[in-house]
Amino acid sequence: MNQYRIEGGHPLKGRIRVSGNKNAALPCIAAALLAEEPVTLRNVPEIEDVFVMLDICRALGAGVERLGADAWTIDGRGVGQPEVPVGLAARVRASILFAGPLLARFGKVTLAT
Repeated sequence: MNQYRIEGGHPLKGRIRVSGNKNAALPCIAAALLAEEPVTLRNVPEIEDVFVMLDICRALGAGVERLGADAWTIDGRGVGQPEVPVGLAARVRASILFAGPLLARFGKVTLAT
């Protein structure tokens, strides 16, 4: 059986930086398309799912700018059509998260081949 034994009686103190979380970042990327001005997201993990979601934003017409290692600005004002490229959507299950913002803006969502 595993166990932890803590000895010492010294208070713990200090700071840590919590790494970005995919399950928090991906919905924020999709939701940025609803904003009426550019949205800056920080502490975004550098993983393939994030990069594909940003590619979908670009394909929809959004401006996407990298600000640093873990920060991005998404400008959804240029999104002019509700067609998610099927090739990109097939690469990440989270692409379904674009359905809400696109339905809100256009009243429909389609997959473009």
